[in-house]
Amino acid sequence: MPATVILVHGLRTSATMWRQQIEDLEAAAIPVMAVDLPGHGKRIGERFTLAGALETIEDAVDQAGGHPYLVGFSLGGYLSIEWVARNPGRVSGLLAASCGTVPHPFLMHSWRGLAKVIHAFPDRGRALNDFAVRLFVPSPGADDVIAGGVALEVMDDALLALLKLHPIERLRQVREPVLFVNGRFDHVRLHASRYLAATTRGRLITVPGASHMVSVVRPHAFTNALLQGYADAARETQK
Repeated sequence: MPATVILVHGLRTSATMWRQQIEDLEAAAIPVMAVDLPGHGKRIGERFTLAGALETIEDAVDQAGGHPYLVGFSLGGYLSIEWVARNPGRVSGLLAASCGTVPHPFLMHSWRGLAKVIHAFPDRGRALNDFAVRLFVPSPGADDVIAGGVALEVMDDALLALLKLHPIERLRQVREPVLFVNGRFDHVRLHASRYLAATTRGRLITVPGASHMVSVVRPHAFTNALLQGYADAARETQK
């Protein structure tokens, strides 16, 4: 039985952002599951906590059985790095996408301030969010991002949680193969070379023409990278 791929979405999005990857993996007869983090998707209304987010990944790994392949995008990437470092030997490998900058207090608190201003809008910023998604993400990716709802209330808790994470230090503890995937024009890849240097079995793929939302802007290129990482991890597991 091939290893299950577990997909962990980014901030304010949901499991629906992975529609194309789910279709591609199912077509390749690879088991796949996409989770909703606390406060996102089917769990909108819950409060986001770091402990709850890591527990979501834990539950998915338990449900998958064996040694699944863990894929995290943006917030999901930071969380996946943290979870794998805390749980050695539980997964076959890790793909961390669009999370190549170490969270910094100045940036996180500035983002928190901007989010609070936007949340003062009558619609809590939903129209602005949807406009930005449709401006920067071509169809049908934009529809996939929005389909599961927009987690407008999680920003403050999630940004504070990110400040508790130290991805480079954690990557030094990871012995599983790690694949980093970033868009060429991603603003969150400032420390990509430091991330790669921190790993013992790491590889970096930069997708041409892609922005931060690499999995929906260049979905097939992202799936191809995922399948490369998945195959590499399977070979390592068989050694």
